[in-house]
Amino acid sequence: MSTLPVIAAVDGSDGSLRALEWAVDAARRRSAPLRVVHVRQYAHWAQPEVLAAGPADPQEDPVLDRVRTRLEGRADQPDTEYLAPEGAVGAVLPELGASAQLLVLGSRGRGGFAGLVLGSNGMAAARDAECPVVVVPRTGGDVRDDGPGRRVVVGLKVDGPDEATLEFAFAEAARRGARLQAVAAYPWPAQPWMMPGEMPPPVVDQDVIEDEARVLAEGFLAPYHERHPDVPAEPLAAAGDAAGHLVAASRDADLVVVGRHRRHLLAPARMMGSVTHAVLLHAASPVAVVPPAPPQD
Repeated sequence: MSTLPVIAAVDGSDGSLRALEWAVDAARRRSAPLRVVHVRQYAHWAQPEVLAAGPADPQEDPVLDRVRTRLEGRADQPDTEYLAPEGAVGAVLPELGASAQLLVLGSRGRGGFAGLVLGSNGMAAARDAECPVVVVPRTGGDVRDDGPGRRVVVGLKVDGPDEATLEFAFAEAARRGARLQAVAAYPWPAQPWMMPGEMPPPVVDQDVIEDEARVLAEGFLAPYHERHPDVPAEPLAAAGDAAGHLVAASRDADLVVVGRHRRHLLAPARMMGSVTHAVLLHAASPVAVVPPAPPQD
């Protein structure tokens, strides 16, 4: 059975080349082939069917030529394939993710407004791809040597953790020889709703709430730690906004792992969620967005 590739999306920008290096390293760690993709967008004035006469020739693509030159002669280079499909980037990349184990791209490409941290194409890929998507920022995404100081951070919802997100985070920490930090945020201060004339609820000690959140987190982490015994894992129970804590943790992390919302009857479209959206916009480290585990029958 063949191993699914790691896809690196490139457009010739410095940001996409940083993402390329991250993808090369990820493919090595997975013993997986690398697929370098440059999506050639339709001209804004033309109808798509006018340009879609056939698949583009990756041998005649200057962006891919630059990548070939960059990767040429590396002794540990994974098996590499080059593709140059035509179409809308925000639609093509998620489709390619259906036949990949990981999709890696930069936070901003050549188009759009330079002041934006994450472009619409990156947002679409993180929201719609069937595989995990790693977004590499312009700074802070350098590939580093393994060592005891490395850290993978994962967002842990104590009221409903996602199995796919936790498994991805543990597996990535194991590949990197890194420790895992699970950020379990709890709301504080508590603000209960009261009807007129109702007595306020008894005062709850914050230390008690924090201890409960930590105990719940330890329980959720236990089965994954059994499968990955070499990964030191610690929960961090933190009061307040989960996105803020994850962004703060990203400043010295190798990777931040967050989940994507599961589809349900009242929201059938794919959604990332406000925490994942905020982390993608503000994190200093690469961010992995993991699709939810399929529901069990």
